[in-house]
Amino acid sequence: MIAIFDMDGTLLDSAKDITISINAVRRLNHSLDELGEDYVVEAINREKRNLAELFYGTQVYENADREYFEEHYHAQCVQNVRLYEGIKESLLALRERKVRLSVATNAPTKFAQRMLASCGVSESFDFIIGADSVANPKPDKEMLERILNGYGYKAPQKALMIGDNSKDMQAAANAGIDSAFVTWGFSPKGKHHRIWNTPDEIVRYFD
Repeated sequence: MIAIFDMDGTLLDSAKDITISINAVRRLNHSLDELGEDYVVEAINREKRNLAELFYGTQVYENADREYFEEHYHAQCVQNVRLYEGIKESLLALRERKVRLSVATNAPTKFAQRMLASCGVSESFDFIIGADSVANPKPDKEMLERILNGYGYKAPQKALMIGDNSKDMQAAANAGIDSAFVTWGFSPKGKHHRIWNTPDEIVRYFD
C-alpha cells in the first residue's frame, strides 16, 4: 500500500511564508505593493497561470527574481510553516498499517525537505521529490511514476495520490492510480471523484 502526498496545502500550511518571500521580491526588484495571502494561494492553485506575471508583472521568471526568492525563502520557509491539524497523527497511523509514504511536490526539493524536517515529519517519507528532480512536474505522471517504480509497484496494489489541486488529481490519473482531493488546505472546494474533509479519511481508505 502506497500513499503519495502533495505538500503545500495538503500536509502543511506554507501560505504566510510564501507570501512574505514573494512580497520581498516585489519590493526589492520591482517596487510593487504587497500581495495578500489569499491572492497568492489562489494564483498558485490556478489550473493555468503565469506566476511571473501574476506576482512580478513580467512575462518570464527573471533570474534576478528567482535567485532572490530562493535566497529569501530558504530562511523564511520554516518561520511560520505548520502541519494541518490531524496530519501528524494520520501519518503515524498509516505507518502502523504498513503504508509506504512519499511526497510529490512542485516545490523545489531542498525547500520540501527543509520544511518537512522543521515540522518533524521528514523521516516518515521514503521519497521526497520536488519539481527540480524531474523533467516534467505535476500534472505529468513522471514524479509519481518515479516513486511507484521505487517501490516496485504493480497493479492492483493499492496506491493513492492525496492533494489539494487539480494537478495532483491529473497526475494520479496519468499514472493510473487513485486520487483524493482534500479540502482542509489551500483549496476548500473541488469537483473530483473522491473529496475528503479530514486527514483521518486517508487512514480509513487503507483500513
